[in-house]
Amino acid sequence: MLKSIRFKMVITFLILGILGISALGITYISEVEKLNTSLVQNGTNVEETMKVFMENIKIITIIVSAIFVFTMIVIGSILAKVIISPVSNLVKSAEQATKNDRVKYLGDGTKKKNDLNDLVTAFESMNKDLIENLNEATRQSKQMETIMLHMTDGIIAFDIEGKIIHVNPAAKTLLELKDEGTFEEIFDKFNVDDINLEKIIYLENWTSSERKISVGDKTINLFFAPFKNENDRPGGVIVVIQDITEHVRLDSMRKRFVADVSHELKTPITSIMGYADTLLSTEVDEEINHKFLDRISKEAERMSVLVTDLLTLSRYDTSKTKVNKTEFDLGELVKYTFEGLDIEMKKKNHNAECFVTANVPLVYADKNGIQRVVLNILTNAIKYTPENGNIKVYVGFIYNDAYIKIIDDGIGIPKEDLDKIYERFYRVDKARTREMGGTGLGLSIAKEILDQNDSMIDIKSDLGKGTEVVIRIPTKQGKNNKDISTEE
Repeated sequence: MLKSIRFKMVITFLILGILGISALGITYISEVEKLNTSLVQNGTNVEETMKVFMENIKIITIIVSAIFVFTMIVIGSILAKVIISPVSNLVKSAEQATKNDRVKYLGDGTKKKNDLNDLVTAFESMNKDLIENLNEATRQSKQMETIMLHMTDGIIAFDIEGKIIHVNPAAKTLLELKDEGTFEEIFDKFNVDDINLEKIIYLENWTSSERKISVGDKTINLFFAPFKNENDRPGGVIVVIQDITEHVRLDSMRKRFVADVSHELKTPITSIMGYADTLLSTEVDEEINHKFLDRISKEAERMSVLVTDLLTLSRYDTSKTKVNKTEFDLGELVKYTFEGLDIEMKKKNHNAECFVTANVPLVYADKNGIQRVVLNILTNAIKYTPENGNIKVYVGFIYNDAYIKIIDDGIGIPKEDLDKIYERFYRVDKARTREMGGTGLGLSIAKEILDQNDSMIDIKSDLGKGTEVVIRIPTKQGKNNKDISTEE
Protein backbone atom coordinates (compact mmCIF):
# COMPACT_ATOMS: atom_id res chain seq x y z
CA MET A 1 0.00 0.00 0.00
CA LEU A 2 2.80 2.41 0.90
CA LYS A 3 4.70 1.56 -2.29
CA SER A 4 1.57 2.33 -4.32
CA ILE A 5 1.28 5.69 -2.60
CA ARG A 6 4.93 6.48 -3.33
CA PHE A 7 4.53 5.50 -7.03
CA LYS A 8 1.42 7.65 -7.35
CA MET A 9 3.23 10.64 -5.87
CA VAL A 10 6.15 10.26 -8.33
CA ILE A 11 3.78 9.93 -11.33
CA THR A 12 1.82 12.94 -10.16
CA PHE A 13 4.95 15.09 -9.96
CA LEU A 14 6.09 13.77 -13.40
CA ILE A 15 2.80 14.62 -15.09
CA LEU A 16 2.77 18.04 -13.50
CA GLY A 17 6.33 18.62 -14.76
CA ILE A 18 5.51 17.55 -18.35
CA LEU A 19 2.44 19.74 -18.40
CA GLY A 20 4.47 22.65 -17.13
CA ILE A 21 7.25 22.20 -19.73
CA SER A 22 4.72 21.73 -22.54
CA ALA A 23 2.90 24.88 -21.56
CA LEU A 24 6.22 26.71 -21.44
CA GLY A 25 7.26 25.39 -24.88
CA ILE A 26 3.92 26.25 -26.47
CA THR A 27 4.15 29.73 -25.05
CA TYR A 28 7.67 30.22 -26.44
CA ILE A 29 6.68 28.94 -29.91
CA SER A 30 3.58 31.13 -30.01
CA GLU A 31 5.59 34.19 -29.11
CA VAL A 32 8.24 33.42 -31.73
CA GLU A 33 5.63 32.97 -34.46
CA LYS A 34 4.11 36.27 -33.49
CA LEU A 35 7.56 37.82 -33.77
CA ASN A 36 8.13 36.19 -37.23
CA THR A 37 4.78 37.44 -38.49
CA SER A 38 5.65 40.90 -37.33
CA LEU A 39 9.00 40.81 -39.14
CA VAL A 40 7.45 39.59 -42.41
CA GLN A 41 4.80 42.27 -42.28
CA ASN A 42 7.54 44.79 -41.85
CA GLY A 43 9.33 43.46 -44.95
CA THR A 44 12.36 42.32 -43.11
CA ASN A 45 14.30 39.47 -44.76
CA VAL A 46 14.91 37.27 -41.79
CA GLU A 47 13.20 34.06 -42.84
CA GLU A 48 16.32 31.99 -42.79
CA THR A 49 17.42 33.48 -39.57
CA MET A 50 14.11 32.66 -37.94
CA LYS A 51 14.19 29.05 -39.07
CA VAL A 52 17.57 28.58 -37.47
CA PHE A 53 16.32 30.36 -34.34
CA MET A 54 13.28 28.11 -34.16
CA GLU A 55 15.37 24.99 -34.42
CA ASN A 56 17.58 26.22 -31.60
CA ILE A 57 14.52 27.02 -29.49
CA LYS A 58 13.11 23.52 -29.96
CA ILE A 59 16.45 21.91 -28.98
CA ILE A 60 16.70 24.10 -25.91
CA THR A 61 13.10 23.34 -24.97
CA ILE A 62 13.70 19.58 -25.20
CA ILE A 63 16.85 19.82 -23.07
CA VAL A 64 15.12 21.99 -20.48
CA SER A 65 12.14 19.63 -20.41
CA ALA A 66 14.36 16.65 -19.83
CA ILE A 67 16.17 18.40 -16.98
CA PHE A 68 12.89 19.51 -15.44
CA VAL A 69 11.37 16.03 -15.65
CA PHE A 70 14.46 14.49 -14.08
CA THR A 71 14.42 17.10 -11.30
CA MET A 72 10.75 16.54 -10.59
CA ILE A 73 11.26 12.76 -10.40
CA VAL A 74 14.10 13.21 -7.93
CA ILE A 75 12.12 15.69 -5.82
CA GLY A 76 9.06 13.47 -5.88
CA SER A 77 11.10 10.47 -4.75
CA ILE A 78 12.71 12.42 -1.91
CA LEU A 79 9.38 13.82 -0.73
CA ALA A 80 7.77 10.41 -0.95
CA LYS A 81 10.58 8.92 1.12
CA VAL A 82 10.49 11.70 3.74
CA ILE A 83 6.73 11.60 4.12
CA ILE A 84 6.02 7.93 3.68
CA SER A 85 8.97 6.32 5.50
CA PRO A 86 7.99 7.45 9.07
CA VAL A 87 4.40 6.40 8.45
CA SER A 88 5.59 3.13 7.01
CA ASN A 89 7.77 2.41 10.04
CA LEU A 90 4.89 3.30 12.40
CA VAL A 91 2.49 1.03 10.57
CA LYS A 92 5.02 -1.81 10.49
CA SER A 93 5.61 -1.43 14.26
CA ALA A 94 1.86 -1.43 14.90
CA GLU A 95 1.39 -4.51 12.71
CA GLN A 96 4.24 -6.30 14.48
CA ALA A 97 2.85 -5.37 17.89
CA THR A 98 -0.58 -6.57 16.82
CA LYS A 99 0.87 -9.87 15.62
CA ASN A 100 2.83 -10.36 18.85
CA ASP A 101 -0.19 -9.54 21.04
CA ARG A 102 -2.82 -11.16 18.86
CA VAL A 103 -2.97 -14.26 21.00
CA LYS A 104 -1.94 -14.57 24.64
CA TYR A 105 -1.87 -17.88 26.45
CA LEU A 106 -3.29 -18.11 29.96
CA GLY A 107 -2.29 -20.55 32.71
CA ASP A 108 -5.09 -22.97 31.88
CA GLY A 109 -4.08 -23.11 28.19
CA THR A 110 -7.03 -21.11 26.91
CA LYS A 111 -6.51 -18.29 24.40
CA LYS A 112 -7.47 -14.66 24.78
CA LYS A 113 -7.92 -12.45 21.77
CA ASN A 114 -6.40 -9.00 22.09
CA ASP A 115 -6.53 -6.28 19.44
CA LEU A 116 -6.39 -2.52 19.19
CA ASN A 117 -9.65 -2.23 21.18
CA ASP A 118 -7.69 -3.29 24.26
CA LEU A 119 -5.27 -0.42 23.67
CA VAL A 120 -8.16 2.03 23.34
CA THR A 121 -9.71 0.66 26.53
CA ALA A 122 -6.37 1.04 28.35
CA PHE A 123 -6.06 4.67 27.25
CA GLU A 124 -9.64 5.38 28.34
CA SER A 125 -8.95 3.82 31.73
CA MET A 126 -5.76 5.87 32.12
CA ASN A 127 -7.64 9.03 31.18
CA LYS A 128 -10.37 8.27 33.70
CA ASP A 129 -7.81 7.62 36.46
CA LEU A 130 -6.01 10.83 35.58
CA ILE A 131 -9.24 12.85 35.78
CA GLU A 132 -10.11 11.25 39.14
CA ASN A 133 -6.63 11.99 40.51
CA LEU A 134 -6.85 15.59 39.36
CA ASN A 135 -10.31 15.96 40.94
CA GLU A 136 -9.04 14.45 44.20
CA ALA A 137 -6.03 16.79 44.20
CA THR A 138 -8.33 19.76 43.57
CA ARG A 139 -10.69 18.66 46.35
CA GLN A 140 -7.83 18.29 48.84
CA SER A 141 -6.46 21.68 47.80
CA LYS A 142 -9.87 23.27 48.42
CA GLN A 143 -10.12 21.57 51.80
CA MET A 144 -6.69 22.84 52.85
CA GLU A 145 -7.55 26.32 51.62
CA THR A 146 -10.79 26.31 53.64
CA ILE A 147 -9.00 25.04 56.75
CA MET A 148 -6.29 27.68 56.45
CA LEU A 149 -8.90 30.38 55.88
CA HIS A 150 -10.92 29.57 59.01
CA MET A 151 -8.10 28.57 61.39
CA THR A 152 -7.89 30.62 64.57
CA ASP A 153 -4.12 30.08 64.60
CA GLY A 154 -2.06 32.05 62.12
CA ILE A 155 0.09 30.36 59.46
CA ILE A 156 2.83 31.99 57.38
CA ALA A 157 4.97 30.00 54.92
CA PHE A 158 8.27 31.47 53.73
CA ASP A 159 10.44 30.16 50.90
CA ILE A 160 14.19 29.65 51.29
CA GLU A 161 14.80 33.29 50.35
CA GLY A 162 12.47 34.56 53.07
CA LYS A 163 9.63 35.59 50.76
CA ILE A 164 6.04 34.83 51.77
CA ILE A 165 4.49 31.85 49.97
CA HIS A 166 1.22 31.82 51.90
CA VAL A 167 -0.35 33.73 54.78
CA ASN A 168 -3.82 33.18 56.21
CA PRO A 169 -6.17 35.89 57.59
CA ALA A 170 -5.57 34.86 61.22
CA ALA A 171 -1.83 35.56 60.86
CA LYS A 172 -2.50 39.03 59.45
CA THR A 173 -4.86 39.77 62.35
CA LEU A 174 -2.63 38.43 65.13
CA LEU A 175 0.54 40.14 63.88
CA GLU A 176 -1.37 43.21 62.64
CA LEU A 177 0.23 42.86 59.20
CA LYS A 178 -0.76 45.59 56.77
CA ASP A 179 1.89 45.08 54.08
CA GLU A 180 3.42 41.68 53.47
CA GLY A 181 7.20 41.64 53.76
CA THR A 182 10.13 39.26 54.04
CA PHE A 183 10.97 37.03 57.01
CA GLU A 184 13.41 39.56 58.46
CA GLU A 185 11.15 42.56 57.88
CA ILE A 186 8.21 40.97 59.69
CA PHE A 187 9.99 39.63 62.77
CA ASP A 188 12.66 42.29 63.22
CA LYS A 189 9.99 44.84 64.17
CA PHE A 190 8.89 42.53 67.02
CA ASN A 191 12.48 42.30 68.35
CA VAL A 192 12.59 38.51 67.98
CA ASP A 193 16.22 37.91 68.97
CA ASP A 194 18.40 35.06 67.76
CA ILE A 195 15.95 34.01 65.06
CA ASN A 196 16.88 34.03 61.40
CA LEU A 197 16.00 31.93 58.41
CA GLU A 198 19.37 30.22 57.99
CA LYS A 199 19.56 29.06 61.60
CA ILE A 200 16.06 27.61 61.52
CA ILE A 201 16.65 25.75 58.24
CA TYR A 202 20.20 24.52 58.66
CA LEU A 203 20.62 24.42 62.45
CA GLU A 204 17.23 22.99 63.38
CA ASN A 205 18.59 20.75 66.16
CA TRP A 206 20.66 23.53 67.74
CA THR A 207 18.18 26.41 67.62
CA SER A 208 15.15 27.07 69.80
CA SER A 209 12.10 27.19 67.53
CA GLU A 210 9.65 28.98 69.87
CA ARG A 211 9.37 32.61 70.85
CA LYS A 212 6.85 34.74 72.77
CA ILE A 213 6.20 38.28 71.65
CA SER A 214 3.82 41.08 72.59
CA VAL A 215 1.58 42.62 69.95
CA GLY A 216 -0.39 45.46 71.48
CA ASP A 217 -2.15 44.01 74.52
CA LYS A 218 -1.87 40.43 73.19
CA THR A 219 0.74 37.80 73.97
CA ILE A 220 1.65 35.78 70.88
CA ASN A 221 3.54 32.49 70.68
CA LEU A 222 5.58 31.82 67.51
CA PHE A 223 6.61 28.31 66.47
CA PHE A 224 9.12 27.99 63.61
CA ALA A 225 9.36 24.73 61.63
CA PRO A 226 11.49 24.14 58.49
CA PHE A 227 10.07 22.12 55.61
CA LYS A 228 11.59 20.36 52.59
CA ASN A 229 10.67 20.43 48.91
CA GLU A 230 9.92 17.53 46.56
CA ASN A 231 13.66 16.87 46.15
CA ASP A 232 14.05 16.44 49.92
CA ARG A 233 16.05 19.66 50.11
CA PRO A 234 15.34 22.66 52.38
CA GLY A 235 12.34 24.49 50.97
CA GLY A 236 11.59 27.16 53.57
CA VAL A 237 10.00 27.77 56.98
CA ILE A 238 6.45 27.61 58.31
CA VAL A 239 5.56 29.85 61.26
CA VAL A 240 2.58 28.91 63.47
CA ILE A 241 1.16 31.90 65.36
CA GLN A 242 -1.00 31.40 68.46
CA ASP A 243 -2.75 33.92 70.69
CA ILE A 244 -1.90 32.82 74.23
CA THR A 245 -3.11 35.98 75.95
CA GLU A 246 -5.81 34.12 77.86
CA HIS A 247 -3.39 31.35 78.88
CA VAL A 248 -0.91 33.92 80.18
CA ARG A 249 -3.67 35.74 82.05
CA LEU A 250 -4.95 32.54 83.65
CA ASP A 251 -1.42 31.48 84.56
CA SER A 252 -0.83 34.88 86.13
CA MET A 253 -4.12 34.57 88.04
CA ARG A 254 -3.14 31.11 89.22
CA LYS A 255 0.21 32.33 90.50
CA ARG A 256 -1.42 35.32 92.19
CA PHE A 257 -4.11 33.06 93.64
CA VAL A 258 -1.52 30.72 95.14
CA ALA A 259 0.39 33.69 96.54
CA ASP A 260 -2.80 35.23 97.98
CA VAL A 261 -3.93 31.94 99.56
CA SER A 262 -0.50 31.45 101.09
CA HIS A 263 -0.56 34.98 102.46
CA GLU A 264 -4.14 34.72 103.76
CA LEU A 265 -3.40 31.46 105.54
CA LYS A 266 0.01 32.53 106.80
CA THR A 267 -1.35 35.59 108.60
CA PRO A 268 -3.79 33.78 110.95
CA ILE A 269 -1.43 30.84 111.40
CA THR A 270 1.39 33.19 112.42
CA SER A 271 -0.95 34.96 114.82
CA ILE A 272 -2.19 31.68 116.33
CA MET A 273 1.36 30.35 116.73
CA GLY A 274 2.52 33.60 118.33
CA TYR A 275 -0.26 33.69 120.92
CA ALA A 276 0.01 29.97 121.63
CA ASP A 277 3.79 30.15 122.14
CA THR A 278 3.33 33.09 124.49
CA LEU A 279 0.79 31.18 126.56
CA LEU A 280 3.02 28.11 126.69
CA SER A 281 6.30 29.85 127.48
CA THR A 282 5.21 32.46 130.02
CA GLU A 283 2.85 32.70 132.95
CA VAL A 284 0.11 35.22 132.32
CA ASP A 285 -2.81 36.34 134.38
CA GLU A 286 -6.36 35.27 133.69
CA GLU A 287 -7.31 38.41 131.77
CA ILE A 288 -4.38 38.16 129.31
CA ASN A 289 -4.92 34.43 129.00
CA HIS A 290 -8.56 34.98 128.05
CA LYS A 291 -7.59 37.74 125.60
CA PHE A 292 -5.00 35.56 123.86
CA LEU A 293 -7.35 32.59 123.66
CA ASP A 294 -10.08 34.81 122.21
CA ARG A 295 -7.63 36.05 119.59
CA ILE A 296 -6.60 32.50 118.74
CA SER A 297 -10.26 31.51 118.40
CA LYS A 298 -11.03 34.41 116.03
CA GLU A 299 -8.00 33.71 113.83
CA ALA A 300 -8.91 30.01 113.69
CA GLU A 301 -12.49 30.94 112.76
CA ARG A 302 -11.20 33.28 110.08
CA MET A 303 -8.99 30.55 108.68
CA SER A 304 -11.92 28.13 108.73
CA VAL A 305 -14.09 30.58 106.76
CA LEU A 306 -11.30 31.07 104.25
CA VAL A 307 -10.85 27.33 103.72
CA THR A 308 -14.62 26.87 103.43
CA ASP A 309 -14.80 29.60 100.75
CA LEU A 310 -11.90 28.03 98.87
CA LEU A 311 -13.61 24.64 98.92
CA THR A 312 -16.84 26.24 97.68
CA LEU A 313 -15.05 27.87 94.76
CA SER A 314 -13.24 24.64 94.01
CA ARG A 315 -16.52 22.73 93.85
CA TYR A 316 -17.99 25.28 91.47
CA ASP A 317 -14.84 25.23 89.31
CA THR A 318 -14.98 21.46 88.98
CA SER A 319 -18.80 21.40 88.64
CA LYS A 320 -19.04 19.16 91.69
CA THR A 321 -21.63 21.37 93.37
CA LYS A 322 -25.13 20.12 92.62
CA VAL A 323 -27.46 22.96 91.72
CA ASN A 324 -30.87 22.04 93.09
CA LYS A 325 -33.27 24.42 91.37
CA THR A 326 -36.74 24.84 92.84
CA GLU A 327 -39.57 27.36 92.83
CA PHE A 328 -39.59 29.77 95.76
CA ASP A 329 -40.75 33.22 96.77
CA LEU A 330 -37.81 35.60 96.37
CA GLY A 331 -39.51 38.35 98.44
CA GLU A 332 -39.86 36.09 101.46
CA LEU A 333 -36.26 34.88 101.14
CA VAL A 334 -34.86 38.42 101.01
CA LYS A 335 -37.00 39.61 103.95
CA TYR A 336 -35.96 36.59 106.03
CA THR A 337 -32.26 37.21 105.29
CA PHE A 338 -32.66 40.96 105.90
CA GLU A 339 -34.31 40.40 109.29
CA GLY A 340 -31.55 37.97 110.27
CA LEU A 341 -29.02 40.84 110.02
CA ASP A 342 -31.11 43.24 112.09
CA ILE A 343 -28.77 43.04 115.08
CA GLU A 344 -25.71 43.89 112.96
CA MET A 345 -27.49 46.88 111.41
CA LYS A 346 -28.61 48.16 114.81
CA LYS A 347 -25.05 47.98 116.14
CA LYS A 348 -24.09 50.64 113.58
CA ASN A 349 -27.42 52.44 113.87
CA HIS A 350 -28.17 52.00 110.18
CA ASN A 351 -31.39 53.25 108.69
CA ALA A 352 -32.25 50.03 106.85
CA GLU A 353 -35.48 49.24 104.98
CA CYS A 354 -36.70 46.40 102.76
CA PHE A 355 -39.47 46.85 100.15
CA VAL A 356 -41.10 43.98 98.25
CA THR A 357 -43.28 44.77 95.24
CA ALA A 358 -46.57 42.90 95.13
CA ASN A 359 -47.15 40.05 92.69
CA VAL A 360 -43.50 39.09 92.16
CA PRO A 361 -43.65 35.66 90.42
CA LEU A 362 -41.91 32.67 91.91
CA VAL A 363 -38.29 32.37 90.84
CA TYR A 364 -36.66 29.15 89.63
CA ALA A 365 -33.17 28.76 91.10
CA ASP A 366 -31.07 27.16 93.83
CA LYS A 367 -32.63 28.61 96.98
CA ASN A 368 -29.63 28.03 99.26
CA GLY A 369 -27.24 29.51 96.72
CA ILE A 370 -29.37 32.62 96.17
CA GLN A 371 -29.72 33.11 99.93
CA ARG A 372 -25.94 32.97 100.26
CA VAL A 373 -25.58 35.64 97.56
CA VAL A 374 -28.12 37.94 99.24
CA LEU A 375 -26.46 37.43 102.61
CA ASN A 376 -23.05 38.24 101.12
CA ILE A 377 -24.21 41.47 99.46
CA LEU A 378 -26.14 42.64 102.54
CA THR A 379 -23.18 41.85 104.80
CA ASN A 380 -20.87 43.91 102.56
CA ALA A 381 -23.35 46.81 102.65
CA ILE A 382 -23.38 46.71 106.46
CA LYS A 383 -19.57 46.40 106.73
CA TYR A 384 -18.71 49.25 104.37
CA THR A 385 -21.47 51.68 105.36
CA PRO A 386 -20.47 53.98 108.22
CA GLU A 387 -22.61 54.41 111.33
CA ASN A 388 -25.96 56.16 110.85
CA GLY A 389 -25.83 55.26 107.18
CA ASN A 390 -28.69 54.21 104.91
CA ILE A 391 -29.35 50.80 103.36
CA LYS A 392 -32.34 50.21 101.08
CA VAL A 393 -33.42 46.85 99.65
CA TYR A 394 -35.98 46.46 96.85
CA VAL A 395 -37.46 43.27 95.40
CA GLY A 396 -39.45 43.55 92.16
CA PHE A 397 -40.23 42.07 88.77
CA ILE A 398 -39.31 43.18 85.24
CA TYR A 399 -39.90 41.30 82.00
CA ASN A 400 -39.23 37.61 82.81
CA ASP A 401 -36.84 38.25 85.71
CA ALA A 402 -37.24 39.07 89.35
CA TYR A 403 -34.68 41.48 90.74
CA ILE A 404 -33.08 42.47 94.04
CA LYS A 405 -31.68 45.99 94.34
CA ILE A 406 -29.49 46.84 97.36
CA ILE A 407 -28.45 50.49 97.74
CA ASP A 408 -26.17 51.94 100.41
CA ASP A 409 -24.39 55.25 100.97
CA GLY A 410 -21.18 53.68 102.21
CA ILE A 411 -17.54 54.19 101.26
CA GLY A 412 -18.07 53.08 97.65
CA ILE A 413 -15.68 51.57 95.14
CA PRO A 414 -13.35 53.45 92.75
CA LYS A 415 -14.49 53.16 89.13
CA GLU A 416 -11.14 51.72 88.04
CA ASP A 417 -11.64 48.79 90.42
CA LEU A 418 -15.17 47.83 89.35
CA ASP A 419 -13.93 45.47 86.61
CA LYS A 420 -11.75 43.59 89.11
CA ILE A 421 -14.03 43.12 92.08
CA TYR A 422 -15.05 39.59 91.00
CA GLU A 423 -11.45 38.39 90.95
CA ARG A 424 -10.49 36.10 93.78
CA PHE A 425 -8.79 37.79 96.74
CA TYR A 426 -9.12 41.17 95.08
CA ARG A 427 -9.71 43.92 97.63
CA VAL A 428 -9.98 47.65 97.13
CA ASP A 429 -8.52 48.26 100.58
CA LYS A 430 -6.81 45.06 101.67
CA ALA A 431 -5.87 46.16 105.15
CA ARG A 432 -9.36 47.42 105.98
CA THR A 433 -11.09 44.40 104.45
CA ARG A 434 -8.92 41.96 106.37
CA GLU A 435 -9.55 43.92 109.58
CA MET A 436 -13.31 43.55 109.01
CA GLY A 437 -12.98 39.79 108.57
CA GLY A 438 -13.39 39.57 104.80
CA THR A 439 -11.67 36.84 102.80
CA GLY A 440 -11.78 38.58 99.42
CA LEU A 441 -13.77 35.66 97.97
CA GLY A 442 -17.35 36.75 98.66
CA LEU A 443 -18.10 38.39 95.29
CA SER A 444 -16.25 35.64 93.42
CA ILE A 445 -18.48 33.04 95.05
CA ALA A 446 -21.60 35.17 94.43
CA LYS A 447 -20.73 35.47 90.74
CA GLU A 448 -20.17 31.70 90.43
CA ILE A 449 -23.49 30.92 92.12
CA LEU A 450 -25.42 33.34 89.92
CA ASP A 451 -23.77 31.99 86.76
CA GLN A 452 -24.84 28.48 87.76
CA ASN A 453 -28.42 29.75 88.13
CA ASP A 454 -28.58 31.67 84.83
CA SER A 455 -28.69 34.89 86.83
CA MET A 456 -26.79 38.17 86.63
CA ILE A 457 -25.23 40.72 88.96
CA ASP A 458 -24.42 44.34 88.19
CA ILE A 459 -22.59 46.71 90.54
CA LYS A 460 -22.42 50.49 90.20
CA SER A 461 -20.51 52.60 92.67
CA ASP A 462 -18.91 56.00 93.30
CA LEU A 463 -16.08 56.37 95.75
CA GLY A 464 -17.35 58.04 98.92
CA LYS A 465 -20.98 58.10 97.71
CA GLY A 466 -22.18 54.54 97.97
CA THR A 467 -22.90 51.40 95.98
CA GLU A 468 -25.86 49.96 94.08
CA VAL A 469 -26.08 46.20 93.47
CA VAL A 470 -28.72 44.70 91.17
CA ILE A 471 -29.30 40.94 91.00
CA ARG A 472 -31.60 39.47 88.33
CA ILE A 473 -32.98 35.94 88.72
CA PRO A 474 -35.19 34.14 86.16
CA THR A 475 -38.73 33.35 87.21
CA LYS A 476 -40.55 30.06 86.68
CA GLN A 477 -42.80 31.88 84.20
CA GLY A 478 -39.80 33.12 82.23
CA LYS A 479 -38.25 29.66 82.15
CA ASN A 480 -41.46 28.14 80.77
CA ASN A 481 -41.56 30.78 78.03
CA LYS A 482 -37.98 29.94 77.03
CA ASP A 483 -38.78 26.22 76.97
CA ILE A 484 -41.81 26.83 74.72
CA SER A 485 -39.82 28.97 72.30
CA THR A 486 -37.09 26.32 72.18
CA GLU A 487 -39.61 23.57 71.40
CA GLU A 488 -41.13 25.68 68.67
